[in-house]
Amino acid sequence: MESKIIELNEEPEPSGSPVDFSNTEIAFSFKSDFELKRTALLFRLMNSPMLVNISSKLALWAIKLRFPFAETIIKSTIFKQFVGGDTILHSQKTIDKLYHLDTLTILDYGAEGKSKEEDLDEVMYENLKALEMAAANNSVPVISIKITGLVKNEILEKLNSGLELDKREQNLFSKLENRLDKICSKASELGVGVFIDAEESWIQKPIDQLAMEMMEYYNKEKVIVYNTYQCYQHSKLAQLKKDHQIALAKDFIFGAKLVRGAYMEKENKRALEMGYESPIHKTKDATDHDYDEAVLYCLENYETIGFCNATHNLHSNKVMADEIINRGLDKTHAHINFCQLYGMSDYITFNLANAGFNVAKYVPYGPVKEVIPYLIRRAQENTSITGETSRELTLLNKEITRRRL
Repeated sequence: MESKIIELNEEPEPSGSPVDFSNTEIAFSFKSDFELKRTALLFRLMNSPMLVNISSKLALWAIKLRFPFAETIIKSTIFKQFVGGDTILHSQKTIDKLYHLDTLTILDYGAEGKSKEEDLDEVMYENLKALEMAAANNSVPVISIKITGLVKNEILEKLNSGLELDKREQNLFSKLENRLDKICSKASELGVGVFIDAEESWIQKPIDQLAMEMMEYYNKEKVIVYNTYQCYQHSKLAQLKKDHQIALAKDFIFGAKLVRGAYMEKENKRALEMGYESPIHKTKDATDHDYDEAVLYCLENYETIGFCNATHNLHSNKVMADEIINRGLDKTHAHINFCQLYGMSDYITFNLANAGFNVAKYVPYGPVKEVIPYLIRRAQENTSITGETSRELTLLNKEITRRRL
């Protein structure tokens, strides 16, 4: 999913849209009075960049040193807000709760950045178990995987640079290919989709290549494999269209997850330090333009593209919802999907679901020590999102007032 979600501060308005994104009764119907007030307090705290920065460093240090009560504190606050559970089985309650609200679940095992072979194999086995869990739940059509959880980053970076792997490295890459194929083969057997997450630009090329190879093999009859396109990169709209044309030429169904992007500061900093042009758009308007163009392109070609509009950007969700209605498309077509992160932008997710669109929550799970990097990103991005946290708080407070709490 994306991290730079820049919005205006005002409350969303219906303004003729088929979805009333300002309906807080629907948006927060699953929260008890206590949960509603706890969520509002958490978002108020995340409005302070200094507090989030200090807390993030303390959390990493406390977990690493196994500080007493650290896990308990994290699990009762930010973990509860953004994570489905510490195991697949413990996530079932979250999955069921979402399904009751006509919202699907995309399962994501939170491990990333692994290097030991036994750890990489363990991530693969966890993803295989997630596929079995998904197949047993009508409410879990897709799982999400990270290639950085299946191979050392150094292998991807070397391939991305066009350097030749030595014999040892080639063996490690072959193991990655084997792990990925096992996951996609199992997904195809069970009829479950696989989102392949995007990473930093300096390791992304081999991931793109692997994703296209898996699509070509497994997307013959339905979409099993999806690649992720970070539209804040100025090359991604063109790549999306090119990859779709390759899929048409090779006669397989193209799968795409659209996000704005998650590594803007890191990408710009590295480009500046190493003296190359940043792959990131220079302006927000350029990113927004490419993102919405990507959404429209996928809608225009929905019969040959299975895609997910995975954004928290209110305007981009409105654009897609409006276009689906205006074009007379089937809101429940399997190729046309929305998604937001669990714990964020509930006013988008549940109002879309209430209006009858295909929408899912991206639900990470795993032990605190595995998901702590993910949790820190969620907290930090909320402090850097212009207006989004304020909008969420505004709507939470509106619902608190409506309930007279």
